[in-house]
Order: sequence, then structure tokens, then C-alpha cells
Amino acid sequence: EKSARIRLRPILMTTAAMVTGLIPLLTASGAGAASRFSIGLVVVAGMSIGTLFTLFVLPAVYTVIATNHQAAAKSQRAKEIAQFDAETDHALKAT
Repeated sequence: EKSARIRLRPILMTTAAMVTGLIPLLTASGAGAASRFSIGLVVVAGMSIGTLFTLFVLPAVYTVIATNHQAAAKSQRAKEIAQFDAETDHALKAT
């Protein structure tokens, strides 16, 4: 939670600086304006989508994955495996 608060501002500032720096490409006119607009649009959209994924999608996916691992660790099968491993270790040490 604390790391999220610390990293939020730098992530948003980096994206904002990059998008702001690309405004001239988006508003270009004259020779080659179409290609500059295309490049600017791709980079701005990519930075924006990447930032949204970094801030919202990635933490949500991580939460789902972490939750499933916690549930699996508490399952009956996990307890049986841990008990078998403990018995095997005890038998090996006895010999």
C-alpha cells in the first residue's frame, strides 16, 4: 500500500511529460504531417494504455493470482503433501 502511494506520482508524471512532449507531433501541419500524427498517436495511446495497465490491470491480476495461491496452500491436499514430506524427512534422518 505504501509503495503504491510512493510510485503513483512518478508514474503519472512520466506519462504526462511524455504525452505533453508529443503534442507537437499530434498538431503538426505541412509536409509529412500525416506520418508525424500517426507516430504521435501511436506513442500517446501506447503510453496511456500502458499506464492504465500498470495502475489498474496489473495489480488486479496480481491480487487474483496471489489470492488463489493462498487458497491452494490451505487446501487439504497441500496439508497431505506437507505431512508426507515431513514423514519422509523423518525417515531419512532415522537411517
